[in-house]
Amino acid sequence: MPTALITGISGQDGSYLAEFLLGKGYQVVGMVRRSSTSIYERIEHIQDSLTIIQGDLHDQSSLVSILEEHQPDEVYNLAAQSFVPTSWTQAILTGEVTALGVTRMLEAIRLVNPKIKFYQASSSEMFGKVVEVPQRETTPFYPRSPYGVAKVYGHWITVNYRESYGIFAASGILFNHESPRRGLEFVTRKIAHGVAMIKHGLSKELRLGNLEARRDWGFAGDYVQAMWRMLQHDHPDNFVVGTGETHSVREFCEIAFGHVGLDYNEYVVEDPRFYRPAEVDLLISDPAKAHRELGWEPSINFRQLVEMMVDADMKRVEQVKKQKQG
Repeated sequence: MPTALITGISGQDGSYLAEFLLGKGYQVVGMVRRSSTSIYERIEHIQDSLTIIQGDLHDQSSLVSILEEHQPDEVYNLAAQSFVPTSWTQAILTGEVTALGVTRMLEAIRLVNPKIKFYQASSSEMFGKVVEVPQRETTPFYPRSPYGVAKVYGHWITVNYRESYGIFAASGILFNHESPRRGLEFVTRKIAHGVAMIKHGLSKELRLGNLEARRDWGFAGDYVQAMWRMLQHDHPDNFVVGTGETHSVREFCEIAFGHVGLDYNEYVVEDPRFYRPAEVDLLISDPAKAHRELGWEPSINFRQLVEMMVDADMKRVEQVKKQKQG
């Protein structure tokens, strides 16, 4: 039975990856930061099958101790300060966790067991002000946020440890991936939840930023399978993972509101407060290498993703509404 360590296991991707690996027969160890409040909502349905431990990407000694105690075969580094707008207001924290945290984990692997396979969660935000469309593994990076800059560092330090120490270190350059488990601060979940609140009569409008911003959106449950495939590949490498399609926030709104019989034009307000200081350009993936070498394909299309998220929030809001009325 192989053992996998997942940092950020309580997040969206961590929860789907943990489910997937358990299904593959793995022993799954999840690293979380200590918190006085519950952070296990996304994994509570599988929590009894997991080993949850405390650790922090700020603290290298904790990472070394975890690797020594649990001896994982694979490490999936999904932990990060991952909300792009926050990276402007907390730029140093973002750098400490999203950039230097990768180095601390790689250095711990080098010290404890260089045979551990390592997956780094890189991001399409590294492309930022894009120099070519679509973006592939060879596309130069031009990040447009502190988050994107930190992810570029994390990506290149992963490549550096691969080439310097022979560590099996793979980097997955994932484009936007969403699900009903997405945090409410992200625009896709904000829209899905807003639709449910409006449909249930609990809200009258939804304020959003740039409706013309376009992204390559896929389903997180599909993307974690690509992570696993990277570590089963015959050699470590970098892979772009995405759908190869791009859609606007406006399109997302149109489908989401339309799914419950509403016209988004009557409820959505474009609010400059939610604009980014520097917007990224057209992010659209060329996942041909992942298709060719990993045999990976997305199973959920854009419309299915939007409707899945709306359906989930409709149920959530309905339950909350009944509890308040009861």
